Amino acid sequence: MAKHSEHVPAVIAPVEHGRVTQAILDFVSEVPDSKIGSSKDPASEARRLAQRAAQRAALTAGSLALPPGPLGWLTLLPELIAIWKIQGQMVSDIAAAYGRNHTLGREQMLWCLFRHTAAQAFRDLVVQMGDRLVFRRMSYTVAQRVAKQVGVKLTRRTVSEGLSRWLPVIGALGVGAYAYYDTGQVASTAIALFSSDAVMVDESEEPVAEPVKPAPRKKASPVRRAMDKLADKATTGAARKIVHAARKAASKKPRKPKTE
Repeated sequence: MAKHSEHVPAVIAPVEHGRVTQAILDFVSEVPDSKIGSSKDPASEARRLAQRAAQRAALTAGSLALPPGPLGWLTLLPELIAIWKIQGQMVSDIAAAYGRNHTLGREQMLWCLFRHTAAQAFRDLVVQMGDRLVFRRMSYTVAQRVAKQVGVKLTRRTVSEGLSRWLPVIGALGVGAYAYYDTGQVASTAIALFSSDAVMVDESEEPVAEPVKPAPRKKASPVRRAMDKLADKATTGAARKIVHAARKAASKKPRKPKTE
């Protein structure tokens, strides 16, 4: 028993938020190109791109989560980066489908990838002016501050996800389901951004508007409920069931809060 307890603290914080912060900065420093052309029906094309990316993200995350125990903790940061690559390419493709890929910079990429994770981090970066989003051009210092806040949130999430590494297959299904849902959230943010007007201003300019408010917290997300159900069913098989479970978890979209 004593031997076991000594090993737990060694893996309880597998990814420091400083490493996650740097990984975010490195990733958004270069926006991926898209081979997608402007679409006559960008909304349908965007949904198709989102569905395909969500399936790839679920399979990738679930596969990387298959190694059990301490070995699984080592895949946490590689998993994050792999999912960002899939999501980043999806954002670039959605922008291209709307004919807006020329407006996609690191500010928009950060917003699309992490707005649903840490909306408060963008309080001073993005403001709402009617139906238009106004982005302030970021200096490296501002980008570092935003990435740090996002990194802290992601680190907390990876610690809870890391615990599922101790449940072979079941943990992989849960991680895959969350990646599917998370990619859907990124797609929703990207579609909302590129289907509306958005402008870029320098840091010195001060647009008068209310900051974008974070989405209200929900009592229980569909993914959380899906992960609980997955934990009750011991299944075998891996890749195919990861995507199946992910689709199931994301089929029930959370209701949007009514606006008065």
